[in-house]
Amino acid sequence: MLAQKKAQLRSATVDDAEQILQIYKPYILESAITFEVDVPTIEAFRSRISQNSAYGWLVAEVDNEIVGYAYASSHRERKAYQWCCESSVYIKAGSQRLGLASQLYRALFENLKNKGLVHVYAGITLPNAKSVAFHEAFGFRPIGVYKDIGFKLGEWHSVGWWGFQLSPTVKSPNPPALF
Repeated sequence: MLAQKKAQLRSATVDDAEQILQIYKPYILESAITFEVDVPTIEAFRSRISQNSAYGWLVAEVDNEIVGYAYASSHRERKAYQWCCESSVYIKAGSQRLGLASQLYRALFENLKNKGLVHVYAGITLPNAKSVAFHEAFGFRPIGVYKDIGFKLGEWHSVGWWGFQLSPTVKSPNPPALF
């Protein structure tokens, strides 16, 4: 196994969109890990970063190159869901298994917890033993499976959902400090 590398973590900016999209593009074109089938434009990707910045977008840099990113977004739009979010992490091919995803998630989740969020959910296209093992080692627990919910690359795929509790639930929570 490769040694872990310490990355410089920072908030992503819209100026990072091109490098981030280059990491994401192979996942779109070559796998069912994401159900996205068309590569978004740079402008569309800049808009995603900008629109979800309240939850957090982080990049990991090694030797001044972005090699991974993680972000959170709303879980659902209805107000009662405001203490929950979804997370995603993507690592550049050739930079996986260096501990970068864990570094990104730790920083992202600490930020989310400080903002008052309580639960983080991750949807994982199945089968994906590496992602399942990573999330479960991080503390996520399985919730359920949407069987054969997406069709990509010539076949049906199921999505499993995992949840992670950032902090205890309380009787009268304050709204998260997202905006």
